[in-house]
Amino acid sequence: MKVALLSSIAWRTPPRKYGPWEQVASTLAEGLIERGIDVTLFATADSITKGHLDSVCKYPYAENRELDPKVWECLHVANAMEKANQYDLIHNHFDFLPLTYSGLINTPMITTIHGFSSPQIIPVYKKYNHATNYISISNADQHPDLHYLRTIYHGINPSNFTFSNKKENYLLYFGRIHRDKGAHVAIEIAKQADYPLKIAGLIQDHDYFENQIKPHLDDEQVIYLGNADPLLRNELLSKAKGLLHPISFDEPFGLSIVEAMMCGTPVVAFNRGSMAELIVDGRTGYLVNTISEAVEAVARLDQIESQVCRDHAVSKFGVDRMIEEYINVYAQILENR
Repeated sequence: MKVALLSSIAWRTPPRKYGPWEQVASTLAEGLIERGIDVTLFATADSITKGHLDSVCKYPYAENRELDPKVWECLHVANAMEKANQYDLIHNHFDFLPLTYSGLINTPMITTIHGFSSPQIIPVYKKYNHATNYISISNADQHPDLHYLRTIYHGINPSNFTFSNKKENYLLYFGRIHRDKGAHVAIEIAKQADYPLKIAGLIQDHDYFENQIKPHLDDEQVIYLGNADPLLRNELLSKAKGLLHPISFDEPFGLSIVEAMMCGTPVVAFNRGSMAELIVDGRTGYLVNTISEAVEAVARLDQIESQVCRDHAVSKFGVDRMIEEYINVYAQILENR
C-alpha cells in the first residue's frame, strides 16, 4: 500500500515545540512505516521522516513571516494532488482545502478533521460529504451535518513521555496562551488553591498575554517558562502535582491532557468538548464546571494514583492503537472502492 500523508506546513513535521496537527501526522506516518506501509510525507522541507519526504515549502510559515501562508498552502496542497495517481490513498491532515481537489482525482482520500476553526468552513465539508471519508478525533467534535467513518483518538508514543509518581509542589498550565484555553483562569485557580503555577506554551494572543497573564508573573508563585520543547515538556508534566485545563470552548481533543496522564499526572479540566472522553472523572483527574469546583478538585489530587493515569493513557491513547485503527480504515476504504 502506498499512502500520501498530507501534513500542515505551519510548523515542521514533527514540530520542534508547538504543532499538534504536525505531531499527529508525524506519529501516524512513522507508525505506518514501521508496519511496512510505503508512506510519502508531504510537509516542509526541514521535516523528518523515515519514509519519503516531498516538499515545496522550505520552511514552516509560522517560523518565517516572509512567507505568505495562503500562497504556500496552495502550492503545498497542489503538489500532493498533482501526484495523486502515484498513491493508493491520500490521508489529509490539512483541513478543508484538499477536499476541493477530491472531485478532480481518482485516488480515494481520507480526511482527519482536527476540529473546526470556524462555522464558515462547514459548507466545504458538507459539499464533499460523499466524495471523501471523514474521521473525527472525538465523538464530541462530530458535526451533525457530516458523515463519519468513525472516531479515532490521537495516539502518542509512551516511550516519549517520562513517567513519575513523585510530584513536586506546583500546578501546571501547558498549552497555547489564548483566552479560550484559560491561562488566566488557571492563575486564579492556583492562587485560590494556594499553589505555585508554572505556565508553558506558545503565546498565540500577545495582547491577552500582556494584559491578562504578564501582570501576574513574579518568578515565584506564577512563572512563565516559554514555549516548551519535548525535554522541558516531560520535566514539567512528570513533576507537576496536576495539570489545569480550564477551557472556555468545546475543545475537539487536547493532546496536553493525554500527555499529562501519560506522565502520571492527573488533570483538572472544565467539562467541555472532548474532556469527558479523555479523563476518567475521579480516576485520572476531575471534570469541573467552575473555578470553585476546580479549587476543590485540586485539594483532592492526592487521591489520584499516578500509575492509573499512565495505564489509562497507554491503553486508550497509545500510538499502537491509533495506527491499527487507521490501517483498518485504509483497508475498508480500498475494499469499498
